[in-house]
Formats: sequence, structure tokens, C-alpha cells
Amino acid sequence: MKISHKSFRNIGLIGRPDKNSVVTTLCLIYEHLVSLGLHPIFEQDTALLVPYTDCQTVSRQKMGEVVDLAIVVGGDGSLLHAARALVKHNTPVVGVNRGRLGFLTDINPSEVIQKLDQVLQGDFILDRRFLLELDIRTPKGDSLYHAIALNDIVLHSGKSVHMIDFELEIDHHFVYRQHSDGLIIATPTGSTAYALSGGGPIIHPSMDAIALVPMHPHTLSSRPIIVGDQSEIKITTRDTRWMPMVSADGLPSISLNDDEALHIRKYPYKLNLLHPPGYDFYMSCRTKLGWNQDFEAMNQEDDL
Repeated sequence: MKISHKSFRNIGLIGRPDKNSVVTTLCLIYEHLVSLGLHPIFEQDTALLVPYTDCQTVSRQKMGEVVDLAIVVGGDGSLLHAARALVKHNTPVVGVNRGRLGFLTDINPSEVIQKLDQVLQGDFILDRRFLLELDIRTPKGDSLYHAIALNDIVLHSGKSVHMIDFELEIDHHFVYRQHSDGLIIATPTGSTAYALSGGGPIIHPSMDAIALVPMHPHTLSSRPIIVGDQSEIKITTRDTRWMPMVSADGLPSISLNDDEALHIRKYPYKLNLLHPPGYDFYMSCRTKLGWNQDFEAMNQEDDL
């Protein structure tokens, strides 16, 4: 898929609502876009944060229909929420980091104008990320609940501190029955999120793969499994003494009854994430995960 910067006319602005620094960056971006003769459009909730009374606004669900590019100011969570609304419209997204890690929102606020100008001039790296979709189905195959996730889908034990019992099938093949705290089903994007803290592998974003990471399994032989992105995953629970729950990208959890099945597969649309030139996934891992901290500390001590 080819994205042309020449189409970037209507620019959507979405911001995390609980940080003053986000408002500062949003105002800076808004005024700069106006100075370039472009047409910024605020997401409705974001518009409540800024001091402009005559700006155009649109709901998050409708934003993908009216903007050519969306700029998200906040953390990776902010971009996750925006992605779910924008992905089916193929709307390109740029992330400005006002959060903690910033694997997805990778533009530093101190460089925001310079980096945005590069993107607006067509100097960017297109990074297409796939999502997962889940269905909770009845024994007859009727869908009870549907959601999509850019990071992960998590089966867990809810508010209880008990393990759950479930069976896993991949492409209609029985894999195992497991007794554990749950299972994380992650995209390559989500491999550096919750799945990583659960002992899962880091998967490069270009890989077409899905990681299945057990959460505290009651056996030493249980390990993460990597499957292809075309795999059909089915999970059924076998013990309803503790009601299992399902969550997509940290959204409110949905209960899963014993006669219901969780079906997971690749979502048909991909997120078009734009990075300014110089983006390097491995550099992000080094800086965000602190891979070089010990060596950098040693070098600083040697310089003293």
C-alpha cells in the first residue's frame, strides 16, 4: 500500500486527557498546522482540553472518515485506543510520546515540529501493523461479543487469585489442556507489552506471527508458542468455579462461560503507522528496555 503525503490536508489531533504537557504539545502542533495552511481537526474529547473555541471537532469513531492523517499525543495506550477507531479507514497515524515507554508514540516532544514537517513532506517510514480480533461464541456458533486488539488479547482469572483450566486449539488441532493464571495472545506489536513481562519473546514488527504466552502455568514444561498470522485460535474453559475473563488491549473484561468459546484470528485491516526518518526498532528496544544501561554506567565510571 502506498501513502502519499500530498493527500495530507485534514489532520486529526487526538490527545491523552490527564497530562498538562499533552495540551502544550497539542497547541503547538495545532498552531503549526494552521500556519502551514493545513486543516487540523480535534477529536471531540481532546477539543475540551485546548483553549480554541472555533476549531472543528469530530467523534473518534468518525475521525477516520474525515481526516487524511491522525496525530496522537500521549502514550502507547492512547495510540492503541485511537488505532481501533482508525484502522478500518486505513488512516495513517503518527505518535508523539507524552507517556512512559513510547514504542508506538516514538516522536520526542522536543523535536515534534521538525519530525512532523518531515512526515508532512513525505519523508517517513511506513510501518504496517496487524491486529487481532476476538469472538466469544455460543456452542451453536452465534457471536456474543466482538473486539479488536493491536497489542494483545488476554484470558485471565478475573478478580479471583485462582488458576483457570482451559483447552487450546490451533487450526482445529488440539494443542493442550492447561492449568494456569491465563494466556496472553499477542501480536508482534504486543510482544513488547504484557507478553514480555510474562516471559514471552520479542517479535520484530515485520514478522507475520502471533505469540501465545502462558501466565504462570502449573507445569515447568509449558512455554510460549509462536504461530503464523493466519492461524485460527480457539480457547474453551473447563472449570467454571472461577469465572474466566477476556480482555482486548486492556479494555474492560468480559466473562467467558463454560459453554462458550473464544475464537481469535487476524483482523483483516492493518494499522498504517508512520515514523519519521531514522526510526530503528532495535534502538527503541535499547532505550525503552534499558539493554545498554550497565555498559553505559561502566563507561561513565571509566570517564571519571
